Amino acid sequence: MTYQPNIAVISFDRGFLAKFQSAFFAIFMAFSFLFSQVQTVDARPNSLAPIVEKTSPAVVNITTKAVIEGQMLPRGIVPEGSPFEDFFRNFRDQNNLDGRPRRSSALGSGFIISEDGFVVTNNHVIERADEISVEFLNGDTLEATVVGRDRNTDIALLKVNADDSLPFVSFGDSDSSLVGDWVFAIGNPLGQGFSTSVGIVSARNRALSGSYDDYIQTDAAINRGNSGGPLFNMDGEVIGVNTAILSPNGGSIGIGFSMASNVVSQVIDQLLEYGETRRGWLGVRIQEVTPDVADALGLNEVKGALVSDVPDGPARIAGMKTGDVILTFDGKDIKDTRGLVRQVGNTEVGKTVKVIVHRNEQKELLEVTLGRREDEERAFPVSAVGPESKSDPVQKEVLGLSISILTPELATELDVSDDFKGLVVTDVDPASEAYEKGVRAGDIITEAGQQEVTTPNQFDEQIADARKAGRKSLLLLVRRSNDPRFVALDIDN
Repeated sequence: MTYQPNIAVISFDRGFLAKFQSAFFAIFMAFSFLFSQVQTVDARPNSLAPIVEKTSPAVVNITTKAVIEGQMLPRGIVPEGSPFEDFFRNFRDQNNLDGRPRRSSALGSGFIISEDGFVVTNNHVIERADEISVEFLNGDTLEATVVGRDRNTDIALLKVNADDSLPFVSFGDSDSSLVGDWVFAIGNPLGQGFSTSVGIVSARNRALSGSYDDYIQTDAAINRGNSGGPLFNMDGEVIGVNTAILSPNGGSIGIGFSMASNVVSQVIDQLLEYGETRRGWLGVRIQEVTPDVADALGLNEVKGALVSDVPDGPARIAGMKTGDVILTFDGKDIKDTRGLVRQVGNTEVGKTVKVIVHRNEQKELLEVTLGRREDEERAFPVSAVGPESKSDPVQKEVLGLSISILTPELATELDVSDDFKGLVVTDVDPASEAYEKGVRAGDIITEAGQQEVTTPNQFDEQIADARKAGRKSLLLLVRRSNDPRFVALDIDN
């Protein structure tokens, strides 16, 4: 008989030890995590003073002077000898309404980007100026000259000549800035002198009114006079140029906009090299791809840019056609028309790029050699379409539209060339989808289902073909005053 009094005790001790080790490890990891978080929090600066002190010497105040032509207050607005005569005389003098030119001054901000004195600001700050003064943090003032400007992005490049090297700041990568990141602005708000405000990135990729807009929205206080000043990240890099505010009263309400540095730096590079911008030019008119347009074209996704017209230019030479949907440009996916405009504009003039388009439910690869947008503002010619069939009815009502063959008499009335063919919209049902989408009497339908149409029967055939293909919409190419656009109409009803 074997005596084993300690087996159960030993087994219990091992189990207890294992549980103790597991609990100890969990507690250790928890404390380690909390300690690392405390270290992370402590690693953040308690004050922005060091980074503001480092960057502010490169920020400048800009004062401009210009001659403003006066306006005349109409004579006879009050009778001679009237008790209001003195009042209107004072009003005229205070508001420069005596017709005489006067000197005017304006204030803005900017920042130095090189030790030899190149300064970035907004174009609207210096646009009409004939004298530009740059004031530095230490109070020194230098006269500046304009190197170049770009009205599309509201950016201007100035140059000052200093005896010594100047402090400067560098551009950061605005694309890496995230909503919620801390930012700070330095400038000359309301002419009060150098001032700093802090906030976060409130939104990205905002568009205001321009084709090349890419604004960072911030709640850092931006007021009049901050225009042209820098928006910094916490590394002291410029990620935006403060340009505009949204405000009902002219003061900051926490909605400010800074042009993204990745856009600005490209503009500045061109202004430094050429004194002007040189943007790529594709040579197409485009419009957004909507869900009904995507359905009518057989697209699986609502994306890309729909080509509504191809005038003489690089795209036509490359074989691009009206109705193509541009899916990729130079290897990059195109989400919408804004993305295409920016991508083309940022591409080198003269470069041959690969463009993938959706055409007849298939993908086509085109190679386009870009022109220069600034040089290629042309009128869009109108090309003839096929002959009409004499057996067709002259008029027809379909999809809420009254359509008619384009006769020479109608062509004269609508001021189009005699060889221009299509179907004239003579009336639109106000309760129809076509009316809701902007089709009006006098519009000319040149294509239906991406096929040329010159007769009502051809129009009906395209409706039938679309239904056979299982589509819910028919895509029309509508021209008004030589301005083409696509409209997708429901054909299920």
